[in-house]
Parts: sequence; structure tokens; C-alpha cells
Amino acid sequence: MRDYDLAVTGAGPAGMAAAMEAASLGLSVLVLDEQPAPGGQVFRAVEAAGCDPALAGEFLDAGAALARDFRAALHPGGEVEYSPRSTLWHVDIATGVISVLREGASEEIRVSRLLLATGAQERPVPIPGWTLPGAMGAGAAQILLKTAGAVPQGPLVIAGQGPLTWLLAVQLLRAGAGPVTLLETGGKGALWDAFRAGGLWTGRRLLTKGLALVREAKRRGLKVVRGVRELRAEGEGRVQRVRWAGGEMACDTLLLHEGVIPSTHVSRALGLEHRWDEAQRCWRPVLDEWGATSHGLVAVAGDGGGIGGWEAATATGRIAAIDAARRLGRLPEAEAERRAAPHRARLAAALALRPFLDRLYAPAPEVLVPRDDATIVCRCEEITAGQVREAARLGATGPNQAKAYLRAGMGPCQGRMCGTTVAALIAAERGIPIGEAGALRPRAPFKPLTVGELAALPLETVA
Repeated sequence: MRDYDLAVTGAGPAGMAAAMEAASLGLSVLVLDEQPAPGGQVFRAVEAAGCDPALAGEFLDAGAALARDFRAALHPGGEVEYSPRSTLWHVDIATGVISVLREGASEEIRVSRLLLATGAQERPVPIPGWTLPGAMGAGAAQILLKTAGAVPQGPLVIAGQGPLTWLLAVQLLRAGAGPVTLLETGGKGALWDAFRAGGLWTGRRLLTKGLALVREAKRRGLKVVRGVRELRAEGEGRVQRVRWAGGEMACDTLLLHEGVIPSTHVSRALGLEHRWDEAQRCWRPVLDEWGATSHGLVAVAGDGGGIGGWEAATATGRIAAIDAARRLGRLPEAEAERRAAPHRARLAAALALRPFLDRLYAPAPEVLVPRDDATIVCRCEEITAGQVREAARLGATGPNQAKAYLRAGMGPCQGRMCGTTVAALIAAERGIPIGEAGALRPRAPFKPLTVGELAALPLETVA
């Protein structure tokens, strides 16, 4: 069984930054990445993008530079081992032994510190018709654009809100998509409420970047409809039109997006302490200033610990790596504080605009709690909002109890797509806060694996 000082799950901005920092401090580092190349979600396939004009900007500039620096740390004999197409599927939190699937076989590795840099996932947006072919998350469309250069043809609708809607609109318009319409679901008065949150001056660089995207999108012909409510997709066999209160339009592709939430599947499966973040309307692990969790083995960096963007992710990755070296006795306390100080300053700057964005793009109540009882909320088991409400009336106090009633959260995605919505539905039906309803508690394996992959473990390990 091989041993490492630090194992990092995820090679996005947080994971890459953490690995480089840890290696510079003399730690042996293993980076496990489910993707074939570094970059994470935000910089996915950046090394293969070349000079694609559709992706010009931070993606090609900052993303390529980060990936290049990370690759440079992988020189022969270096302290960073990068393992792409690898999946973490179990952690023995008491012993520090992790189970990993790579190259079609499972193996066990002992680590002194485990850093979860699993990033974010799109917030599920269950509306009537969202399971029709032609409807997908905006993030999925961006992945297709980055990895395959795929551009939807025909009328395209982006429905929802958040910075990604504007970025994706610009990228698709640059790539020749069209016509493109943005149906914004932001509430009336959200802008004025956001102004009261402050942070505009400190976060002016990020604000300026966002305003530049808005201007470019409109210059390229993006049509914007504001104040959209009661959204639904319709069609025979696939999406053909989208309707909302007071309007409708034909579309061949519908891209849904209501922001992103931390990917907490592994941290919840490990039983780490979490709390409901009312500002971001999501669950997040409880972390200290170093990114350490409620268990001494595990830390979290990047959007998996709270949504902050790629610049905040790189800062938290480096801070967590410094903490790992401090905990392992490789760095004195005072030196750790000194090395962390500039990264804390960068983190504060990166998060300065966050309160403004959280208020501006707060999801509407019907996004968290679908009104139509016929709306499917669990795609794996085809469970509707009405069925979840009925389970709550019968006594289900939270999503874990709803699993026994409905199997919601027991499909291949293990509740990644339905857990937050099921909890919100139950909370609304019972008249309690979502935080009180609780979150799904997943179990290992964190991702599906075959019997053959499991059987590849050494006999003494299985025994």
C-alpha cells in the first residue's frame, strides 16, 4: 500500500493550487482527478482549447497558465503525482486509507491528509418539462462547447440567472449559435437589495468584468426577457417551446441555470459537520480559517466549501496546503501564518463581491420548492413534487426519511440532483426551515463501480 502526505481529490483551480503549494513545502502529493486532464469544471479541457475565439478571456489566459504551472510541477521525480481518470469511492476516516478506482481497478492508498477539492455543481432546476430531450443545464452545454466545440443550432433559450448565463450566452454567440434569448428569473427589487449588501468598490474589478460580458452579449444580439415566472418546457418527444407567465416562444434547446452550489456528496458521506447557508441557499461543510473540517483527517478547498469562484478557490487551495504542512510538522506555526497571509488577502478580494451576487441572484421560491405537483424532482426514480409533499404529510421529516417512502435519492446520482429540492419541499410542507429538514446522507461507494472493479483489490484488503 502506497503512502502520501496529502491526497487531493479534484484538479480544478483549488486542487492544482493546493498540490503546487504542498509540493513546494516538501509534501508528497497525489492528485486524483476524474477528468482526463486538469482544469476542473471552470477550466475544463483548457489545454486542448488552443486559441478558440469563443472561449477567449480568463478561460484561455488564467486557466491555461494555471494548468501549465501545474504540469510543470509534475516533472519526473517530483513530489506531485497526477492521476487522471481516477475516482475516490471510499474513505476509512479512522485510518486514513482511501479507496481509489483507476485504470479499471480498485486500490487502497494511505494518506496523512485528505483535501476535498470537488468544486461545485449546478443547482437543480426542476420545472415542468425539464426532463424532455433538448433541455439541459447550462453547465452541460458549456462542457460540450469546451470539450467538443458543440454549438446548438436553431432557437436557443437560456433560462435562469447568474454570471454563467451571461458568460455562456457570449461564448455561444461567438461560436455562431443563434438566435439566443435569455429569460431572466430574478425577482423584482433584487438589484436594490443587492446594492445594500455592499462590496461594490472592493469588488469593482469583478463587477467591471461582469458588466463587460453583459455589454458584449447585447452587442452580439442577445435578447433578454426579465422577471420570468412559472417557467415550463413543452414539446412532443423533445423541447419545442418554453412558456412562462405572460409569454411563450419556440426553442430547439433550453438551457436551465440558477447558480451553483457546493458539491458536498463526499463530505456528507463522511459525516462531516455541515450547515445550511441561507445567503447561498445551500449546504456547506463547516470549515475553519484553514479549510479544516470537523474531522482531523479532512480539509476542503474551493467551491466545495462555499461558492466563491476560481480565484477564491486557488487561494483556499494554497491555504489548505500550508495547513497540511503545519499539521504534519513540516512548517512552524509562525511561518505558516506568514505564508498564508498573502493568500488570505487574495481570498478576501475575490470574495468581496460575493454578498452582492448572492442577493442579486437569489433563486426564486418556486425554484427551491416547485409549485406544480406533477413536476419530476428525482429523475432517477421519477418521483414528483406531489409525491414528496405526500411523504411529508405521512411523516417524512427530511430527505433521508423520504428515501424510505419513495426511493428519492437512491438512484445512480445518489441524490445529487434531487436532494436539495426534496429537502426544500419537505420543509415547506412541514413549515420548518430547510436547515431543519436536513440533508441526504450518502454512503460509499461515492460513485458507482462494478463488481469486477471491486474484485481487483488485493485479497488481503478484501478480507
